[in-house]
Amino acid sequence: MNILILGATGFIGSVVAARLVADGHAVTGLGRNPARARLKQPAIDWRRADLSRMLNPEDWENLLKDRHAVVNCAGALQDGLSDDLAATQADAMLALYAAAKRSRPLIVQISARTAGAAGALPFLTTKRRADEALAASGLPHLILRPALVLGRNAHGGSSLLRALAAFPLALPLVHAESPVETLSVDDVAEAVSRAVAGDLRGDFDLAAGEVLTLAELVGLHRQWLGLAPARVFSLAPWLTRPVTWLADMAGLLGWRSPLRSTAMTVMSEGIRSAKRESGLTATSAAATLAANPSGVQDLWFARLYLLKPLIISGLSAFWLLSGLIPLLSMESASAHFLPFMPEMAATALTLATCLIDVALGTAVLVRPLAKRALLGMLTVSFAYLAGATLLEPALWLDPLGPLVKALPSVLLTLTALATLDER
Repeated sequence: MNILILGATGFIGSVVAARLVADGHAVTGLGRNPARARLKQPAIDWRRADLSRMLNPEDWENLLKDRHAVVNCAGALQDGLSDDLAATQADAMLALYAAAKRSRPLIVQISARTAGAAGALPFLTTKRRADEALAASGLPHLILRPALVLGRNAHGGSSLLRALAAFPLALPLVHAESPVETLSVDDVAEAVSRAVAGDLRGDFDLAAGEVLTLAELVGLHRQWLGLAPARVFSLAPWLTRPVTWLADMAGLLGWRSPLRSTAMTVMSEGIRSAKRESGLTATSAAATLAANPSGVQDLWFARLYLLKPLIISGLSAFWLLSGLIPLLSMESASAHFLPFMPEMAATALTLATCLIDVALGTAVLVRPLAKRALLGMLTVSFAYLAGATLLEPALWLDPLGPLVKALPSVLLTLTALATLDER
C-alpha cells in the first residue's frame, strides 16, 4: 500500500514509518525538517511540509494522490513560537479530511484521551475537534488514544522521566502519586500496522494492563539506568509554578519543554485510559525498558537533559552582561584600544563589540536562532582571543584573567551545540 505519514520525523512517527516499511508498504514521510531523517531512513520518500500552513483542501490534493492510507502522528503540546495547536492539530486535519473525500484513504489518527479535568486545554480541545470531525466524516478511520508512550528513544515526557530518574541523591517530584498507564511505542506501530491491514477500525484507547504512580515509573527508569534507589521527595505544586512559568516563557521562544503548564495539568490528574475493548495488547513499562537495555549514552542524556536549559540561559547571561557592563563605563572600556587607534575609533569599536555581545546573548534564547547564535559566539570568542593576543598579549597574564576566562565560555558553547538537537 501507498501510505502517507504526518509527523514522520517524530518519536512515534519514526517508529510507525519504520514498521510500515518493514511490512512492505511504500511510505512517504512528511516533516518540517526531514534532512536528517532522510539520511537515517532512506527507504522512505521524504517530503518537507509544515502542517500549520496546510489549511485548505487544495494544499493536500497532490499529497493524497494514489494514497491508500494516511497516518497522523503529528502534534504539539502547547502553543509557542514553533507550534500553532489550532492550525496543526485541528484546521489542517479538517482540510485533509475534506480533500480525502474523493479518494477515501484510510485515516489513522494518533490522538489522546481528551476527557477529564485537562480536557479544556488547547492541546486536548484541538485533538478532540479533529477526532470528532474524523468520526463524522464517513471516511474509513482509526482513532487511537495511547497512554504515555515509552520507547528506546525519548522525547517530551519520556525525556523528563529519564532526567528525573538520574537526579542525584533524591528524586524531587510533583504529583508523585498520580496514576500513570504506559505502553511501548512498538505497540502503537503494531496497532497502525493492523489498521492498514484492515483488521482495526473505530476509536480505541491503548495501554498496558497496569497502573503505576509517577514515583514508581521514575523509579523503574532509575533502575533501568543502573542507578541505586533514591528517596522520593514529594513537592507541593505551588513550588514548581516558577519553573512552569519559565518553561511556558521558553515555549514562546520556541523551546518545547515538557515542564510547561499543559504537561503539569495533565499529570495532576494522571494518565489513564478508558479501557475500551479493541483486541489490542500493550507492553508494560518494566517489559518495555527491559527489552531496550540502557547504555552509557542514555545516562549521559538523562544527566544533561535538565542541564541544557541552564547552559543556554547561562551563556545568554554571560554574553548579555559582557555587552552591557562596558556600556556603563565606555571610557575605561575603550582604553585598551587607545594605543592602536584614535579615541573616536576606539569608542566606536567598543560600542560595536558590546552590541554584538548583546545581540548574541539575546538571539541564543530564541530556538530558531540558537544554532546560529552559538556559532556566532564561537566566531566572536576566537576573534576576541586572536585580536587580544596580537594587540595586547600581556592580558593572558592579567591576574583577573580576562582572556583565560573566555576559554570556559568556549567549552560551554561547544557543549550547548552538541546538545542542541531535540530529535
